Amino acid sequence: MKKDITIEDVKNIAIAIVPDKLDAPEPQWSVYFINMKDIPVETVLINAEGRGYIAGEEKHTAVMRFFLDRVEANSFKKFEMILPDAFALNHQYWVSFYENQKICEKKYIFAANSINQDRLVMVPLLDKPGIFVH
Repeated sequence: MKKDITIEDVKNIAIAIVPDKLDAPEPQWSVYFINMKDIPVETVLINAEGRGYIAGEEKHTAVMRFFLDRVEANSFKKFEMILPDAFALNHQYWVSFYENQKICEKKYIFAANSINQDRLVMVPLLDKPGIFVH
């Protein structure tokens, strides 16, 4: 029954969007799943999409789904490339995974126009500048 299912609160998991080469004329950006826990997480499922308005017209990206079998403790995995043309959209990453055989899930949202070089911070574990949501 639904009342028998418990979903754990997510802590020490983040999504980061990081430019690969800041000095390039058109930097490419990568999206990372970051596990800042002292234990691995498994069966990571990520549902990603962008939605919003560009020049007054409603736009959305394709819904992409990613699977990461296992992300070790205090590590990260790159799972997507993102184009700067889409930064004007809200980007949502719905993440679910197993931690100690319990299901955990959380939604990570990057607001429209929040992905830009003026907002870069050092991303934990990556030791690179990026936009970080945890």
